[in-house]
Amino acid sequence: MATWRPDPSFYPSPRMAAQAPPETIAYVAAFDPNRQQPDAIAVVDVDPASASYGRILNTVPMPNAGDELHHFGWNACSSCLGPNMPHPHVERRYLIVPGLRSSRIHILDTKPDPKNPQIVRVIEPEELAEKTGYTRPHTVHCGPGGVYVTALGNADGQAPGGIFIMDHESFEPLGQWEVDRGPQRLAYDGWWHLGYDTMVTSEWGLPETFENGLVPEVLLGGRYGHKLHFWDLHKRKHIQELDFGAEHQLVFELRPAHDPTQAYGFVNCVISLEDLSSSIWTWYRDSDRWAARKVISIPAEPANAEDLPDLLKGFGAVPPLVTDIDLSLDERFLYVSCWGTGDLRQYDVSDPMNPKLTGTVRIGGIASRASHPGAQNGPLTGGPQMVEVSRDGRRVYFTNSLYGPIDRQFYHRGFDGWMVKLDAKPEGGIAFDEQFFVEWPKGRLPHQIRLEGGDCSSDSYCYP
Repeated sequence: MATWRPDPSFYPSPRMAAQAPPETIAYVAAFDPNRQQPDAIAVVDVDPASASYGRILNTVPMPNAGDELHHFGWNACSSCLGPNMPHPHVERRYLIVPGLRSSRIHILDTKPDPKNPQIVRVIEPEELAEKTGYTRPHTVHCGPGGVYVTALGNADGQAPGGIFIMDHESFEPLGQWEVDRGPQRLAYDGWWHLGYDTMVTSEWGLPETFENGLVPEVLLGGRYGHKLHFWDLHKRKHIQELDFGAEHQLVFELRPAHDPTQAYGFVNCVISLEDLSSSIWTWYRDSDRWAARKVISIPAEPANAEDLPDLLKGFGAVPPLVTDIDLSLDERFLYVSCWGTGDLRQYDVSDPMNPKLTGTVRIGGIASRASHPGAQNGPLTGGPQMVEVSRDGRRVYFTNSLYGPIDRQFYHRGFDGWMVKLDAKPEGGIAFDEQFFVEWPKGRLPHQIRLEGGDCSSDSYCYP
């Protein structure tokens, strides 16, 4: 919807966004791993002054079962304020909520009552495939001229995956974004450097290689994604590929610098076939080309075979399995989710080529099953997974589910959902908020978090 003035939650720069009011609610995608009941968007109270702090206020079920809600995002954000953006007066109002398994997209209106969003439109998979040529929608980013959605498969669920565009007011799927995709075939995440007119995309795999769990033969054969792709954002043309090597499997989450004058970003590699480690890479501009360098390596941890799932028994170790990262708006701290070992790590990345570990907490983990000060049920399953950071950088939220069938593969002793919050010090250091532990209701598991008014992975900024 258009307004006379830009939405007050839009900010020209990350510096200004960091001064935004604190969030009071969080939206969380929750799915039924057994696909018996509809998935839902949960509304969680994150206001410490509220009597219902740390509780689920409302749950909005989807119309159908089996969607596998995963990632989601807003219809519009701070990227609308750029000098070349045609729609500066749209508002951040609608949540775009795809089903990764069903290829169905739900549009939720968060007004007039943000605690009680309503489903106002459902785009069925047949319409999506016909209009865009894609299925398995994954990442949602509000951006220049519309909503960009990555998709992991074509209309038949095969290669190539890619990106399609939706109108951010009518929500019509407009079509395939790529004009010249070059060698790109696998898809996962997508984000950009607006100041450099550059799109970056990463890789997972085809739906048949993850919808029933990771396929050991594909993983050990080095056939999951291991490349970054760089594109001319305006011309929609592939310009460069960076191959990390087949030993670096599952190149996932993209976190470019928030300052549009900075040409660097971070991406995680989930697992190394050489030693089960995880890694963080910095991509950067090197003269007239893009380059990448491994800047963090997190080793696997030895473990007893009885504590390991069948997939890992022969290795005698727990891989960290870094499956999500998030970058604070001031670009000082990178948060790293180690879903396998149970660590949530904070790195000072003021020098993006030389990160320094500044804080760690442990909760859950395949072998450790570490508890939480606010938990009532002792050992916890799952580990830090989807992480989201408040705009001022003082609060860090995360949930524990990765993807239904993959949860079962790695957490063989059962899986219960939870959501927690950390307090982050401005100078570095993190600690659990002992009053915030959401024990997720049975029957669904929590995944991505979106914070009221925006967060550190929802918006793109047009000015430094």
